[in-house]
Amino acid sequence: MTTVMDSRTALTVVVGAAPLPPADVVAVARHSARVELDPAALHRVAASRTLVDGLADDPEPHYGISTGFGALATTFIAADRRAQLQASLIRSHAAGTGAEVEREVVRALQLLRLQTLMTAHTGVRPVVVETYAAMLNAGITPIVREYGSLGCSGDLAPLSHVALAAMGEGDVRDASGTLVPAAAALEAAGITPLALREKEGLALINGTDGMLGMLLLALHDLGVLVRTADVAAAMSIESQLGTDAVFAADLMALRPQTGQAASAARLRQLLAGSPIVASHRDPAVCTRVQDAYSLRCSPQVHGAVRDTIDHAAMIAGRELASAVDNPVITDDGRVESNGNFHGAPVAYVLDFLAIAVADLASISERRTDRALDPARSHGLPPFLAHEVGVDSGLMIAQYAAAGIVSELKRLAVPASVDSIPSSAMQEDHVSMGWAAARKLRRGVDGLARVLAIEVLTGARAIDLRAPLQPGAATGAARDLVRTVVRGPGHDHFLSPDIEAVTDLVLSGRVADAAEAAVAASGSSLSPDQEFRPVQAEQA
Repeated sequence: MTTVMDSRTALTVVVGAAPLPPADVVAVARHSARVELDPAALHRVAASRTLVDGLADDPEPHYGISTGFGALATTFIAADRRAQLQASLIRSHAAGTGAEVEREVVRALQLLRLQTLMTAHTGVRPVVVETYAAMLNAGITPIVREYGSLGCSGDLAPLSHVALAAMGEGDVRDASGTLVPAAAALEAAGITPLALREKEGLALINGTDGMLGMLLLALHDLGVLVRTADVAAAMSIESQLGTDAVFAADLMALRPQTGQAASAARLRQLLAGSPIVASHRDPAVCTRVQDAYSLRCSPQVHGAVRDTIDHAAMIAGRELASAVDNPVITDDGRVESNGNFHGAPVAYVLDFLAIAVADLASISERRTDRALDPARSHGLPPFLAHEVGVDSGLMIAQYAAAGIVSELKRLAVPASVDSIPSSAMQEDHVSMGWAAARKLRRGVDGLARVLAIEVLTGARAIDLRAPLQPGAATGAARDLVRTVVRGPGHDHFLSPDIEAVTDLVLSGRVADAAEAAVAASGSSLSPDQEFRPVQAEQA
């Protein structure tokens, strides 16, 4: 994905003072913001470690401290074997396979694990959190593989690959992206490899950090894409001679769905003052009773996506406020086994978002298809071709969008219902949250490309309505497209055009250009119309 740093992105992120805001996770993961550890939280980490050290000396077994793990939880481990136990846990669990996971995903899961370690509920030594922070700041990215996590007990394999690198084993990418041995990268950065002690192996790998990190990155990108979808729809509605009357506030009030109202309000603003829309407003000029669903029902679909994003953001906010580990150190000093590592809450919303992504792309592709069909486009040339019969216009761009939408529908099949038992039936129900997150990432990328094709199509269709002119907002989006793609004319190599507009979409520039034009007209979008994903309540 191509992204740009938001002007509000933090340059330094403090970990431990409070749950991390979603924007800070994106700043560290995607933009390499520096990490600092809160001194007070670091003091609490040291205090909780003192408790673990005391239990390690107790002749009575304590799970994860003086016992084995999982199905071996009842096996007592002698003190002189516990360091090997911790190292063996990480080495054996670093069993991922497949392609490398993206740098931003690895940094997100490492940061989120660091946040949980800084809650002082995991019992690690301060040196552990200091090492993780130092690796992030040095730009050292452990190699994490695509497959290996069942999402319970958390993202074991991905987190184990990170822990393995902190031990100076395995491979990493350095700040330049070069593949190097972990030991060499740590040495170059002046970081001493970790020698894990009691409890620390478990603390480093029992978490939902991978799936949560991918959820937060997806929410950030979907916040941009749902705004862009409104702009793309406005361009399609305008250029296909659709009406904005169906988006009236009183009609929306008859169905008080929050997201729908926001999307309709945005469409009214984006189409306000459009000479193209005004040209056929007179019933004597336009005899059509109503537009097709893909035009008329845009706010209903876009709004449902908004509401789904809001729900997912609420769950993500709760997870950000969590201390996920097993066992945990409670506030009153108990060491308790629990099941909080199960990824079901995160997995469900990842799947829910995949459904919303597929449907948002689906309605976008239908609007694109209408623009290319002379039987439905109300006066536009077939496929928006320059010379019909010689040129193909945007015919195959729609093929690309249709192919992506078909894949997005397959990716919308839930992963979270596909539990499969592991660990000799000890872990007999798992979340598959990591798999849900992986397919959502692909879905978000596909959605961006489908929207880009609609924007590209809408821009050409608007140009072909000349001498009629678009509204200020849609015209601004069209003008932005023209900075990277030439206007109507004979066929040329189309793939670079789609890639260039996709970059504009992912960067947020398409939505920003349209919204800036609305603001310049003196009727800027109100807060409930200018959608941003909410940061959910945090405990």
